[in-house]
Amino acid sequence: METCPLVSAPCPEEAVRALFGASARIESRRPVSGGCINRARRLRLQDGTLLFLKDQAGARATSPPFMFAREAEGLVALGRAAGGPRVPRPLAIGADERQPFLLMEWITPGSAGVGCYEEFGRALAAMHRETAPAFGFEHDNYIGATLQPNGWERDFTTFFGERRLGYQITLAESRGRASRAMVRGVHRIIERLDELLAPVVTRPALLHGDLWSGNHMIDDQGRVAIIDPAVYFGAPEADLAMSEMFGRLPRQFYDAYQEVAPSAPGYEERREIYNLYHALNHLNLFGGGYAGAVTAAVQRYG
Repeated sequence: METCPLVSAPCPEEAVRALFGASARIESRRPVSGGCINRARRLRLQDGTLLFLKDQAGARATSPPFMFAREAEGLVALGRAAGGPRVPRPLAIGADERQPFLLMEWITPGSAGVGCYEEFGRALAAMHRETAPAFGFEHDNYIGATLQPNGWERDFTTFFGERRLGYQITLAESRGRASRAMVRGVHRIIERLDELLAPVVTRPALLHGDLWSGNHMIDDQGRVAIIDPAVYFGAPEADLAMSEMFGRLPRQFYDAYQEVAPSAPGYEERREIYNLYHALNHLNLFGGGYAGAVTAAVQRYG
């Protein structure tokens, strides 16, 4: 993969001048919703151009190191997928990690158009056709505020067991958020992954990686765009499973996806194995309220 072609600047004002000319300036900054990790604002330039800015100033939490650079790399990877969903184009990142920011294309929100979720299903299937020689990604990145280890593995069960479930349960144990029974149960699932998953995962697919319902939006053309990725090459079913974790997308999305790229029989049985990763991550991020979801998966598969 090529290096992310971004402007690097010490501050958003300098980035705007580098991108749009020496006379360009920011006329207004308007707060917008953007999650709990970083501050999000809509910038308007004096010529009317709109941009989206993420930065740390005033945020309730501190971004991990190089978080914005890793997000930009993921957006670039998704944006290259032929026929894939719309993705905001990253434009600039902060050159100084003491004052990090990410400047992106602004996507104007709109209302769902006729057939937009069918189009989204087909576009996601097209994105999942993008492949790599192995499972993983060339850099570690983040799932929320949690480090997401990547690297490359030739088989998916090794990758998923070590870099996803194994990393998260070790982190939960170190934070005192996982009982001994939970740790043993997750490791039993890891030992069974060849039996549970290997028969249906044969090719690395480009994934959004955090495709819950809050990480998509409708643009002003009535189309779906995907945002806030945690990109890697993995099992396509992992994206589908995450899209069902906190409320499913409309049925038309799933029907259209399955028409283009039908899942192997037994997806419903495998779904919560993929989502165990996210349950563990939420346990690490938010605490014991997610212990029940992890325990349920342990009881079912361990």
